[in-house]
Amino acid sequence: MLGAIAGDIIGSRFERNGWKKKEFPLFKSSSVFTDDTVLTIAVADALLNGIPYDSALKTWGRRYPLAGYGGTFKRWLAGLIKGPYNSWGNGSAMRVSPVGWLCHDLDEVLAEAEASAAVTHNHPEGIKGAKAIAASIYLARTGHEKEAIRDYCIDTFQYELRQTVDDIRPNYNFDVSCQGSVPQAIISFLDGEDYEDTVRNAISLGGDSDTIAAMAGSIAEAYYGSVPTAILNEALTRLPEDVKEIIKQFRNTQIQVA
Repeated sequence: MLGAIAGDIIGSRFERNGWKKKEFPLFKSSSVFTDDTVLTIAVADALLNGIPYDSALKTWGRRYPLAGYGGTFKRWLAGLIKGPYNSWGNGSAMRVSPVGWLCHDLDEVLAEAEASAAVTHNHPEGIKGAKAIAASIYLARTGHEKEAIRDYCIDTFQYELRQTVDDIRPNYNFDVSCQGSVPQAIISFLDGEDYEDTVRNAISLGGDSDTIAAMAGSIAEAYYGSVPTAILNEALTRLPEDVKEIIKQFRNTQIQVA
């Protein structure tokens, strides 16, 4: 989860600007948390405290109304849309990382990922994207190698994951769909040398930078064991106290698996 939040903050200043290089300062004064972080915290709050997903998403979303939500999600937050709205957007996948950490086994991860997505993103692609990110996190944190994670996502979700970041970058454009950003996030992780390199890969694609970096970073944190201390500390300075309280609870509650 912390990998998602740090990735979101690092990627926030690049969204929609078509950045296509891996070289950049990780943090500047314009690096801020966005809806990716807010809704990730909402999913964590729901899991940690037994709150229905829709209630947690609305509570946190309304607490931070200017975080950068999509138009349809804004209407859902305002109560203008009742129930899920068949979205295939990557909002379901950007917020799902706590599921990969707080469930006991892969079946539970997949079920909770679907539940967390379906309150808004009940389109099959929206659900698939959330499942793919959550499952990748679970597999990464339970000791699976990158090729095993790649093969699982290809076999289970039918994503094309044999390309590299260098293959994708030249012709990739801004895309907020799960099907157009989740595979790219997974490839950013698969091609990464460590957490930082993974986030740089994600941002260098020039797409929905904060969200792709959040998704890729969430898997990288699980695979490499942590977010580097300097990066994490810099990200934490940009978060409000109520968000940090959920992070503290999360860090004290992560489920251990054999």
